This record gives sequence, C-alpha cells and structure tokens, in this order.
Amino acid sequence: MPSLIKYFPENLKKLAKSNPVAIRYIMDGLLAVGAVNIASSNYSLFAVRLGADDLQLSLVQFLPHFFTLLVLIPGGLLMDRLHNKKRIVIVMMLIVIFGFFLLAISPFADVYSIQFFLGSLALTGSSVALYYIAWQSFFPSVVDANTRNQVLTLRTRVTLIISMITPLLVGVVLTSIGSISGKIIAHQAFFVSALLLFLLAMLNFRKFRIKRQYTQQTAILKGIPLSEILNAGKSMLHNKQFKLFTAAALFFHITWHFDWTLYFIGQVNYLQMNEFQLGLTGLGAALIQLLTLKFWSRKNDKYGVVLPFTFGILGLSLCPVFMIFSVSIPLSIGPHLFIILHTLAHIPFCVVTLNLFQCILLVVDNEYRSFYMSVFASLLCLSNAVMPVIGVVLYQSLGGNLDGFRHTMFIIFTLRIIAALFWLLWWKQRTRKINQCTVSIKSILL
Repeated sequence: MPSLIKYFPENLKKLAKSNPVAIRYIMDGLLAVGAVNIASSNYSLFAVRLGADDLQLSLVQFLPHFFTLLVLIPGGLLMDRLHNKKRIVIVMMLIVIFGFFLLAISPFADVYSIQFFLGSLALTGSSVALYYIAWQSFFPSVVDANTRNQVLTLRTRVTLIISMITPLLVGVVLTSIGSISGKIIAHQAFFVSALLLFLLAMLNFRKFRIKRQYTQQTAILKGIPLSEILNAGKSMLHNKQFKLFTAAALFFHITWHFDWTLYFIGQVNYLQMNEFQLGLTGLGAALIQLLTLKFWSRKNDKYGVVLPFTFGILGLSLCPVFMIFSVSIPLSIGPHLFIILHTLAHIPFCVVTLNLFQCILLVVDNEYRSFYMSVFASLLCLSNAVMPVIGVVLYQSLGGNLDGFRHTMFIIFTLRIIAALFWLLWWKQRTRKINQCTVSIKSILL
C-alpha cells in the first residue's frame, strides 16, 4: 500500500498520512464496488439472453430483495452482538464470491438455466446486502465522525470512476460479439472477473487494523436472547426521528424503485438501444456525478447532509419525464437524446449515494446501530422487491404498449414529486426552524 501512495494526488497523500484507514476504504471501494458493478450491470441483459420474459425480468429485482428481507433483521441483531465486526464482513464477502461463481455457471443448467440464474442471484443479492450492512456497521468503528464526509466523498469518487468505465467497456465488448452464445460467454467472463475483484477486496479488507480491545472479544455467539430483540425494538419504537426519517426515505425509494424494470424495457424495447448505447448511458450518469461530487460534498459541509439530499430526490423525479419525451420522438434521435437527458438528470443524483448513509447515522441509536440499519434496509428491500413488479403489472394493465408505458411513467413522476415534498416536511420537522426550512434554491447553489 505505501508504494501506491506516491501515485496518488497530493490531497490523497496528505490524507494517507493523517488517516491511513481512509486509503484502505478507498481501495475497498475500487475493488468491491467495481466487482458488484461489473456483475450487476449485466443481470437483466443476461436474463434476456437466457430466455426471460417481462415478468421474469421483474423477478431479477424481486427475488434477491425478497430473500434479503428474510436475513437482514436477524443478521443486523447478530452483528450488533458481534464484537469483531470485521470477521462477519469477511464471511459475507466469501459468500458473495461463491454467489458470483454460481452466476457464472448458470448457463450450464440448460433448460433450467433461468431458474438456476434467479436462484443464484437471490443468494448473491442477499449476501451483497448483508455485506453492505456489515460494512456500514464496521465503518463508524474505525473512521471518526469528523472525517466521515471526506472519506465517503473520496470513496464515492472512486466508485463513480468505476461506474463510469465499467458499463462502457462492457457495452463495447458485448456489442462487438455477434452471436447470442458468444454474448452469454462474455457475461460469464464478467461474473468471473467480479469474483476475482471481490477476492482481492477481501484480501485488502483483512488488512484493516482495529483496536486491540475490540479484537480480543469473541465473535462466536450461541444465539440472540429475546430480551436483546425486545430492547432493540423498544429503542427503535421510541426513536421518533428514526421513524419519521424512515417514512420519508421509504416513500422516496418506493417511487424510485417503481420504474427500475420499466426503464430497462423502455431502453431496449422502445428506444432499441444496443449494449454500447446502454454503456454510454451509464457512462454519462457516472461522469456527471463525478464532476459534481466535490460541489455536493462542499454543500454537505455547509448545510449538513439532509438538505442536499432533497435535490437528489428532485433530480430523480425528472428521469420518468425524460424517458417519456425520448420515446415520443423519432427513433433516429430518441436514444441519443435520452443519453443526454439521462446524464443531466444525474447532476444531483450522486448526493443520494453520498448522503443516505450519513442521514441514517443522524437518527440511529449507536447501541443498536446494525439493527436500525437492518430494519431500514429491510424496508428498502421490500420496496425494491415489490415495486418493479408492480410497475410492470401497472404497465401491462394500461395496455402493455407505448401509450401504457408513457402513462405509467407519468404516474411515477407525480409520485416522485410528492415524495420530495414529504422529505421536505420531515426536514422541516427535524430542524424546527422556519429559516432553515425555507432556504432558497439560489442560496444552496451559490
């Protein structure tokens, strides 16, 4: 690691000297998030090439999040009782690696390849979710509150670069292959690449150094007593700020998850975008986030993490409108215009990724941090499992054609605007200061 520092920009060199843990987290983001990006950017395309229909495409979202629901809350309680949270992160990384292996071999299941793929995806997706919960629970133990925004900003910048490069390279490779069988082999190669990157991430994570008294505690538990569950539940039920935050954030995510499968259907069926164009869409979204990340990080330092998050919600509200406009113009220019509009809609989007975790830390009870995060993540998983299916069902009930698609997207746009207003009401209740609630758009941008 020290040998790599000389290649970093000057600000990273200073950070490496003052907070070497931050550099380790940045490397973790480079490897782990890179692996997840390589794998997850291909799930829907891979399913289509294995023969999935629209409903099975919605199961690509539903099954991983449904199984995550079953394990998140007990997993969070277990993590709160584990003194060595580093060990559980490593265990979850091993399971994710095994999941990537199963995804890679799913085409060999022949006529059951779709079922095998969906089952492997359920295991991998739930394992990735538990890995993130364990990672988030471990993070505050080794990074103090004064440097969290800086560390997360740098880590997010690295992950955005990965998100920018990955879809373009994937798109170039897939577009250059003419046969479906060749594309399937390429998808398998991507899963193997993700496996290897995650293995490197695990080796990097093992090098985190934590306090001696923290590591001396045993990480082996015989069970979770009922009293512990009751105490955690009682703490959460009496935490008004957490309940209000969860209600506002959940409503936002419900409206966000509504069109995840529909967005893919719009890109592939109505805009007829190829893999390279899909890669350009991801590239534009990641690039604009990378360019605006420093701006939003400064706004976090100046205004806190709650208000800038609102602008991320408003930015996401525009995505359905841009999709409606793109599919309503001639196909010769629709895909190109969509890439531009989709990129613009992501100007405030990176603040969602950067701030959501920090917003949660403002309202959790530190004694039951993992439990709180698991409950919150479980609710998001429920939304992410159900809403894409509901979106497809609504689209099909409205005709399953272009008009039905546009009508569904307009409904989603309306709900997202309501979600943004709901979030503003929570922010007003939290601050309880009218002057903070009525900060103008001009003041936040200057």
